[in-house]
Amino acid sequence: MLIATDSFKGSASASEVVAALADGWQQRRPDDLVRTLPLADGGEGTMDVVAWARPEARRIAAEVSGPDGLPVSAAWLSLPGGGALVELAAASGLPLLRTPAPMTASTVGVGQLVAAALDAGATSIDIGLGGSASTDGGTGALSALGARFFDRAGNALPPGGGDLQQLARADLSGLRTPPPGGVRCFVDVTAPLLGPAGAGARFGPQKGATPPDVARLERGLAQLARLLGGRPDAAGAGAAGGTGYGLATAWGAQLVPGAAAVAALTDLDAELSWADLVITGEGRFDRTSMVGKVVGYLVERLAGKAADLILVAGQIAEPPPRRVGHALSLADLGGIEQARAYPRHWLQQAGRLLAAEQSPQRAC
Repeated sequence: MLIATDSFKGSASASEVVAALADGWQQRRPDDLVRTLPLADGGEGTMDVVAWARPEARRIAAEVSGPDGLPVSAAWLSLPGGGALVELAAASGLPLLRTPAPMTASTVGVGQLVAAALDAGATSIDIGLGGSASTDGGTGALSALGARFFDRAGNALPPGGGDLQQLARADLSGLRTPPPGGVRCFVDVTAPLLGPAGAGARFGPQKGATPPDVARLERGLAQLARLLGGRPDAAGAGAAGGTGYGLATAWGAQLVPGAAAVAALTDLDAELSWADLVITGEGRFDRTSMVGKVVGYLVERLAGKAADLILVAGQIAEPPPRRVGHALSLADLGGIEQARAYPRHWLQQAGRLLAAEQSPQRAC
């Protein structure tokens, strides 16, 4: 049996989730072969998941500018073969803010992490986009890599997306050269840059933006798109407040589905090749879970396979697809507040219950 889940955001990391489920399962069925593989979709926790699966990788510490301009301690991951993995949330994530700053938060820090990896000789760079505090279209990250953005008076624009509507000129001549192996951005959403499903309208309110703020951010992103061109309508362009768009258009980054990319980095296929039962999960299963997320990727990946699939989630807000043979919610076991406060206990309980439901004759 394989237990491969995302984190339960705000409660337990992916490695904690898989360990607790495995503990509970083996309390009831100690003779079963149970293997675990924490997963991620390119957002918060991606670097931890890849480091867990690839112990030869090295974390390289760096002091960078947080989303509010204050210094934060972050790190990037040096991979065998010269590649580097950078997680946006580690430098420019929403949890790094004491109070929301939807108009002034920036992605400068993630650009500084990318620059540090380049300075160390990285031959390719993967950037996990997710959990961003800002809606600056990636201008902060690009600024840290040598780009410059000016208003009509020739003044440099301040950080954040709030003043992007004043953008009159983008000077990309000083941008650092991308590494020879290219740049990939892991995205967990298919949102375009603009419109009702875009970076400002869809995700701005999650970062504290009011309706007038959202309208202002939208105007700024539209102005950025007018100057830079590219594909603002591309799937994932709206990821991380438009950082996907900015890095793809100005720096040639490739936007790729994060769950699939992380699965490749953690060698998920090798684990699935032998498993006859797979348990997956996330903090909240809803209509977004099937698009770009770990659960949706595994449902798709196991289509046509003989392996049974079980879903464990903190909350289940939508009926799972028929490919999921059984679904269990921690909220149904102990209530949502208990599940959030004591995730390990309730995950172990879930593991015990699921193991007890298996036929005694079934060998896992």
